[in-house]
Amino acid sequence: MIVTNIESIPGKTVVEHFGLVSGNTIRAKHFGRDFMASLKNIVGGELKGYTELLQESREEATRRMTEEARELGANAVINVRFSTSSVAAGAAEIYAYGTAVLVE
Repeated sequence: MIVTNIESIPGKTVVEHFGLVSGNTIRAKHFGRDFMASLKNIVGGELKGYTELLQESREEATRRMTEEARELGANAVINVRFSTSSVAAGAAEIYAYGTAVLVE
């Protein structure tokens, strides 16, 4: 499965269009990560717990999006975008979407 954020794939021709596909996940922080993040606010630096949480969330949303594309018969998802939003206190959503296509 080819996943790209550009509108076409160099060297490939789109032969079929399946429309919009998407995947999302909603994750909550846990106390351990919150505690470590509050300490980092004092001394500064990267919030690695949150970085890992967002990376895992992007991977899961992307996996769900590509599964949907595969079920439609696509072998690529083009024009992929990510969006994030706060769903509730301490929980955020990562949403991945793109266009499922068949390329040759």
